[in-house]
Amino acid sequence: MSMSMSMNGGHMSEISSELAGGDIRVSISTNDEGAEIAVLTLDRPDRRNALTYEMYAAIESTVRDVHAGSVRCLVITGTDPAFCSGDDVRQVMGGGEEGGAPAMAERTPRLTPAADALLHCDVPIIAAVNGAAVGWGMELALMADIRIASERATFGELFVKRGLVSDAPGIGRLAQIVGREAATEMLLTGDIYDSRQALSMRLVSRVVEHDLLMPTAMDLARRIAANPPLAVRRLKQGLRQTLDPNWTDLGSWVSRTLGELFATEDHREGVRSFLEKRPPRFAGR
Repeated sequence: MSMSMSMNGGHMSEISSELAGGDIRVSISTNDEGAEIAVLTLDRPDRRNALTYEMYAAIESTVRDVHAGSVRCLVITGTDPAFCSGDDVRQVMGGGEEGGAPAMAERTPRLTPAADALLHCDVPIIAAVNGAAVGWGMELALMADIRIASERATFGELFVKRGLVSDAPGIGRLAQIVGREAATEMLLTGDIYDSRQALSMRLVSRVVEHDLLMPTAMDLARRIAANPPLAVRRLKQGLRQTLDPNWTDLGSWVSRTLGELFATEDHREGVRSFLEKRPPRFAGR
């Protein structure tokens, strides 16, 4: 899936996308010096921006285009009321039916392609978290370099409640940000944290009034974009080399583990209980 970027002077202009249904929008603006800033918006508000396979592919394609192009900063946000509620449970997790989940055990273990693009992107990424960032929405926020939260934002590593492990960022980056103990509690409980709690544990850099979220994120993006892009990219590479694990190895472990867990009764029960809006009954098998 390709994304063709167009820009007209200092005005905001749309990127044409092959994604059917318009579930992801990408726009380009410029700062006063003419430096390009991209905004990727998850735009499936009726499903709280839950991710389909097509949306995953569009995120990967967009981020790879940004990495290879002249954009100097990428802002990721969602159309209200949510930032991203994670996977579309019926499509990606098979709705809790036996045999409905992806046959991951049959695939070559690998890092999720969208995560691979985000984690290895040399362009600074800002997450403007406007609402719920849970499941893979939480992973998406973690893969940003800087997180700015609306007062309405919430965060949660919900994977354990579906009988699964998180994707690689939840294991490899969350503890970097909030510390091992807080990360462990988030991962093992699946609890939801509000914006105030997220700020106190330094999961986000700041919390702002909802109407000020995008202006705040864009102001920061413009300040980053005003700096020399080669130095900015090298600084991000240095941070990645110093702090990050081997994402390829960790992604392979996550992929193998998910292949095992998708086949369990506990996973099917986690999904069914969510869809049926009842407490789960986990059996450990």
